Amino acid sequence: MTLTITRLGHHGDGIATGEDGPIYVARSLPGEVVTGDVEGDRLSAPRIVTPSPDRVSAPCPHARRCGGCAVQHASDAFVATWKADLVRAALARAGLEAEIASVETSPSRSRRRATLSARRTRKGAEIGFHIRGSAEIVAIPDCRVLSPALLARLPQLEALARIAAPRGVEVALQMTETAAGVDLSVTGARDLDRDLLAALAEQGHGFVRITWNGEPAVQQDTPWVALGRARVTPPPGAFLQATAAGEAALTARVTEILGGAQRVVDLFAGCGTFTFPLAETAAVHAVEGDRPALASLLAAARATPGLRPVTGAVRDLFREPLRPDELEGFDAAVIDPPRAGAAAQMAQIAASGLRRVAVVSCDPGTFARDAATLAKAGFRMGPITVVDQFRWSPHIELVTSFER
Repeated sequence: MTLTITRLGHHGDGIATGEDGPIYVARSLPGEVVTGDVEGDRLSAPRIVTPSPDRVSAPCPHARRCGGCAVQHASDAFVATWKADLVRAALARAGLEAEIASVETSPSRSRRRATLSARRTRKGAEIGFHIRGSAEIVAIPDCRVLSPALLARLPQLEALARIAAPRGVEVALQMTETAAGVDLSVTGARDLDRDLLAALAEQGHGFVRITWNGEPAVQQDTPWVALGRARVTPPPGAFLQATAAGEAALTARVTEILGGAQRVVDLFAGCGTFTFPLAETAAVHAVEGDRPALASLLAAARATPGLRPVTGAVRDLFREPLRPDELEGFDAAVIDPPRAGAAAQMAQIAASGLRRVAVVSCDPGTFARDAATLAKAGFRMGPITVVDQFRWSPHIELVTSFER
C-alpha cells in the first residue's frame, strides 16, 4: 500500500489515513509518500518514496533498531516545532490558548541520567535500550544521547551484568553522572552476598557508589551534584533533571517568575532543583513525598552558608495536598509534579490566596488539565518555555507562570 503521511503523532510515528482508520508509520514525516505492507494499524518495513525536506540522516548508528529515540530522522527545527505544537494542541483541548516563548533543546551527548537494561547471555551480557515494543535489548556503544562519562562505563556495566543477572531475568542499571563520578543503582539483580560483594569490589571500579537492590554495596567516594550553590548527595536512584542544560533552562525561568518573592513553597521539591536557587533571595519551604530525597535536600541546606531559611516536610501531595490555610503566609509557589500531574494540589492552590505560581511539567496532557483548574480560578497563564531534555524522543517538559 502507498500512503501519504499527514501528521506526526505524540509518540513520534507518522500517521496516514487508511480505509479503516489511521495507519502508523515509524520513522516517517508529514508530507512523505511511503509504501509497505499494512499489518493491523501499522505499515511494516516502510519505504520512503517521496522524502520530506525536513528529513535528515540519523546521527546515531543505532537509530533504526534502538527504541530510545523516535525522531532522529527529523531536523532539529522540525522537532522543536512539533513539540511546541503538541503543547499547543494539549492546551487547546482544555480550552486554553498557549503562547510558546521558546524551545530549549539540550545538546547531543548530554544525558547525565539514564536507566539501561541488562540480561545475562551464554556469551556474556546484553546491555542497552530496548527495541521499541520489544523485549530485545540493543547495544548502544555509540549512543548520541548519553554523556561521555556514562558511555565510558558501559564495559564495566557489562562485567557487572554477568554477575548481577540471574539467567533469563532482566536487570535495570540506573547511572547518574555526578561531580564526583558515576553513581550506579542496580535493581532486579540477584541477592547480595559475601561473594557478590567481593566481586563488586573487584569489578566496580569506575563507579563512585554502587547500590544493589536498594542496599549499599560499594562506595569509593561521595556522589554529589551542584544545585545552586549547594552540594547535594542524591539518594540512590534519585530523580534529577536529565541534562545540565535542561536544568539550567528550567531554573532560569522559575527564578525569573518568582523574582521578588519573600517566602516560597516548593511542591514536589525532590532533592532541591529549585529550592536552592530560590533560597538565594527567599525563604523556601520544600515539600516532598520521598523521605530520602528531602533528607538530602535539608542536609545540603544546613551545609550551605548564606542561604535564606530552608525548611522541609515529608508529605504525599497526591493524597494529602497542602490546604489553602497551609498555603497562607507564602507569597509564591513552584510546583514540579511527576507525569501524572497534580490535580489535587492544583485544586487547593486554586482555592487559596496564592497569586503567583511557577509550574513545571513533564506531560502536556496533565499540564493542560491542571492549567485549566488554575485558569478557572482566575489565574492567567504566561508564555511557555518548552524544554527538550530528552532529545529525539517524544518526551516534553515545560515551564510557565500563572498569576492573578
